[in-house]
Amino acid sequence: MKTIGYIIQKEFKQIFRNKAMLPLIFVLPLIQLIILSNAATFEIQHIKFSYVDHDNTSFSRALIDKFDASSYFNVITYFSSGKDANLAMLKGEVDVILEIPSHFERDLLKDKKTNLAVIINAIDGAAAGVENVYINQIVQNFNKNAQANLMQPSDYINKPKTIASIPSFWYNKTLNYKTFMVPGILVLLVTMITLFLSGMNIVREKEIGTLEQMNVTPIKKYQFIIGKLFPFLVLGMLLLTVGLVIAKVIFNVPMVGSLGLMYVYTIIYILVILGMGLFISNFTDTQQQAMFIAWFFVVIFILMSGLFTPIESMPQWAQYLTEFNPIKFYVEVMRMVMLKGADLTDITPLFIKTSIYAVIMNGLAVWSYKKTN
Repeated sequence: MKTIGYIIQKEFKQIFRNKAMLPLIFVLPLIQLIILSNAATFEIQHIKFSYVDHDNTSFSRALIDKFDASSYFNVITYFSSGKDANLAMLKGEVDVILEIPSHFERDLLKDKKTNLAVIINAIDGAAAGVENVYINQIVQNFNKNAQANLMQPSDYINKPKTIASIPSFWYNKTLNYKTFMVPGILVLLVTMITLFLSGMNIVREKEIGTLEQMNVTPIKKYQFIIGKLFPFLVLGMLLLTVGLVIAKVIFNVPMVGSLGLMYVYTIIYILVILGMGLFISNFTDTQQQAMFIAWFFVVIFILMSGLFTPIESMPQWAQYLTEFNPIKFYVEVMRMVMLKGADLTDITPLFIKTSIYAVIMNGLAVWSYKKTN
C-alpha cells in the first residue's frame, strides 16, 4: 500500500504542478455545463413568422393576433402575395408562412369550416415538426373560440358531450427542458475528462521516456495501474460534486434521490472509463493518437446514449448496440435517481451491467499493459 500511496502522491503532484491543466480539468467543463445546458434544447422559440391575409376581416386579424401573442413566434412581416412570401423564405428571412384565403370569415359563418395554407421551412425536419405542432395548437385553440362565438342557442341544446383530459406532469412539473438535459450534460463532462486524462496519462510517460524507467523498477503492475488511475477517479468525483452544486444552484434541478447512491454508482462508472482510457493508452504511442481514438469512441457513445436523440427512434440494430453503451447506463441512472428518486432496487440491472463492464474493461487494460522487470 505504501508503494501505491507514493505513486498516487506523485501523480497528484504532477497534476497540480501543471498550471495549465487545472483550468482544463475544472473551469472549462463547468463553463461547458452552463453553456450546453442552455443551448442543448429541442424547444423552438422566436420562429420567424409571416402571413398573407387575403381576407382582411376581424376573424383573420384575430387569428394573426393569436400567433403574435405566442412566445414561440415572432411575427416578422405581412406579405401582399404568396409569391413575395415564398421569395422571402428562399432568402431565409422567414420560417413559416400562413396564408389566409379569401372569404375566410364568410366560410366560417356560413359553412362552419374553412382551410388555411401553412408553409414551413423543413430543411431541419425535426424543427419543422415541432413548429407544425405549435401551429396546430394555436389554430385548434382559435377554432374552439370561433365555434363558441358562432354557435346559436339551439346548438347548445344539441351540443354533443365531450371528454376532457386533465394532464398531471410527474418528475418535471414545469416542463423545464434543463431539468432533462443537465444530468445528461454532467454525465458527458465526467466521461470526457476522465477518459481523455487517463488515456493520455500513460502515453505521456511513453513520450517523455519515464515509462521505461518505471518498468524496470520493482513496482508491481497492479500497483502502477492503481497509482496512475486513482487520482483521476478522485478528480472525476470532484467534478461530479461541483457539477451537482451548479445543477442545483443555477438550474434548480431537483435531486429527489440519494446522493450516496449517485456517488457509489459514479465510482463504478468511472472505473469503466478509466479502464477504457488505460486500454487505449496501451496501444498508442503519442498523446495525439490517444486523443483521436478516445474521441472516436466518445462520439459514438454520446450519439447512441439517448442524450440528444431518443433510443426508441433508432433502427433496431442500433438499439441493440446501445445495450453495450456505458454512457447510456449512466445517463439513465442519473435521471432516475435525481428526478424520480429511484433507489438501489430500481437501478440494480444497470448497476450489475456497469460492474461487469468495469471488470471486463479493467481486466483487458491490465492484461494488455506490458510491464517488464
